[in-house]
Amino acid sequence: MQFHLNGFRPGDPAVADHTARPAPTDTLDVLIVGCGPAGLTLAAQLSAFPEIATRILERKPGPLEVGQADGIACRSMEMFEAFGFAEKVQKEAYWVNEVAFWRPGPDRKEITRADRILDTEEGLSEFPHTILNQARVHDFYLDVMRNSPTRLAPDYNRSLVSLTRTDDADYPVRAVFDCLDAPGTQETLRARYVVGCDGARSTVRAGMGLHLKGEATRQLWGVMDILAVTDFPDIRLKCAIQSADQGSILIIPREGGYMVRMYIEMDVLHGDERAADKNLTAEALIARAQAIMAPYALDVKQVAWWSAYEIGQRVCDSFDDAAEGGQTPRIFIAGDACHTHSPKAGQGMNVSMADAFNLGWKLAAVLRGQADAALLNTYSEERRAKAKELIDFDRDMARLFSAKPASPAEAAQFQRYFRQHGRYTAGVETRYDPSVLTADGTHQALATGLPIGMRFHSAPVIRVADAKPLQLAHTIKADGRWRLFAFASRDDTGAEDGPMAQLCAGLALRVPDGDPDGVLDVRGVFQHPHRSLQIDRMPALLLPRKGRYGLIDYEKIFAADPAAGRDIFDLRGIDRDRGAMVLVRPDQYVAAILPLGDRAGFDTFLEGTPLRWGRP
Repeated sequence: MQFHLNGFRPGDPAVADHTARPAPTDTLDVLIVGCGPAGLTLAAQLSAFPEIATRILERKPGPLEVGQADGIACRSMEMFEAFGFAEKVQKEAYWVNEVAFWRPGPDRKEITRADRILDTEEGLSEFPHTILNQARVHDFYLDVMRNSPTRLAPDYNRSLVSLTRTDDADYPVRAVFDCLDAPGTQETLRARYVVGCDGARSTVRAGMGLHLKGEATRQLWGVMDILAVTDFPDIRLKCAIQSADQGSILIIPREGGYMVRMYIEMDVLHGDERAADKNLTAEALIARAQAIMAPYALDVKQVAWWSAYEIGQRVCDSFDDAAEGGQTPRIFIAGDACHTHSPKAGQGMNVSMADAFNLGWKLAAVLRGQADAALLNTYSEERRAKAKELIDFDRDMARLFSAKPASPAEAAQFQRYFRQHGRYTAGVETRYDPSVLTADGTHQALATGLPIGMRFHSAPVIRVADAKPLQLAHTIKADGRWRLFAFASRDDTGAEDGPMAQLCAGLALRVPDGDPDGVLDVRGVFQHPHRSLQIDRMPALLLPRKGRYGLIDYEKIFAADPAAGRDIFDLRGIDRDRGAMVLVRPDQYVAAILPLGDRAGFDTFLEGTPLRWGRP
């Protein structure tokens, strides 16, 4: 964490200097509707930019207190690190370390443990898969907003009534809200862009004329958070339980050491039946759970929360309003507003936040003049493709989990599927296809462990200036900047006329006056031991002078960690003889890999994107 750049300032360094702004007006750059995980991810990202006028409105009277979602994938934890609160989540959350599989025993009457495996494979991420109440995740995002330069805070008690696109050249979207805390009054806002993060019954989506399309399985499930006493031995492990004839349960231990969540298979719905028609009670869920878990006892002392739902998978045809006539998108939807699925794979909140993280940096780049508006077309293209993959995965996961196994071999199918798709449920398998933002694989061999289009997989390094060990990807913050990681060739020490120095000299031509890394953050990683590298002989671009005093940034130069099994060049398959340039998008995905010093290739890639800063 860096601070004091523009002078010493006492107090909490996480609280940014407040950038004074006029009181909220009826004209905005970005209007966010909904304070769910997607809306708050987007708001937290945009709050970092005082020049972008942003508001987030929510129909509820205040912050969420008890949330339905709880699973936080490894990839989401990586994203939380970019926002600065991954450590807080790790401290408070339950860590999903192992998974137990239970299925009918030989007598088909009692359940027995079939296997117990790692939840995620070794080395998949530096972060664990965690469980934490959605409301706490909201709290952390609200803290980021509260501490940002803009001091952004949600406006509660605002219910969207109508949304229309007008001919206004500057603020072409008009939104009308009922003020629920002042009955009979309304607020009308005009915005350059509107993002609907308002859930499965999205008013924004309805205003766009879009619909969720798909089907339901007609299978009813119950879910409850409980405090209970039981002799079931794996109650503090994530468990998938399949009984012979009573149904299935997914057990998710909760944070705090005592509470557990149970997803409980109930009845099949018939005809036009809906979940509400069954008039389920918490007692009915408890009774079914006790039947599935027999012969183990389950004495429920308190039900903290419960609900019932029907499994379904639905997705919109588009995630923006540019479907007709090729117009520039002005209205977007994210999260449950554009895709819904079952909670079994724990992807709902995670994918919703990933939607917003993808869109946020793109909106910021366009509004800050760093990219053409065409960049916004890539949001729906990239995220809808991922949503369709999720729908297919969720359908198979739900089907296998609800299957009535007739034999041990059939019962083992779910376990095999879970193991095979562990990387997907961890959120690290997302891969964007080649596009204007993602290069092809021409130079993939230079860094085989950093697949183009996938998230930048972190690895340990040593910071040269102060010998601090850290994870390289933790230098990627949610600040809208691109990163270029330059991995040095075998003999390069950063000395004058070497490959790294030549690269930095060429890249320096792109540096804006007074803001050396405001758009492209260049960092060097060397193979030589950190103690043998001479910081005073490094290229100026890796020691930029910044801020009002021209202070030197010493945190851009790294060496491979010499400890066994921790060398980033080995872990990520980086060519030791030739080195490599790895260009990473603001949302932490690898955009391109190029030979070290290939300025022509670097320029060609940037010129093919909507990025204005990439043009000579």
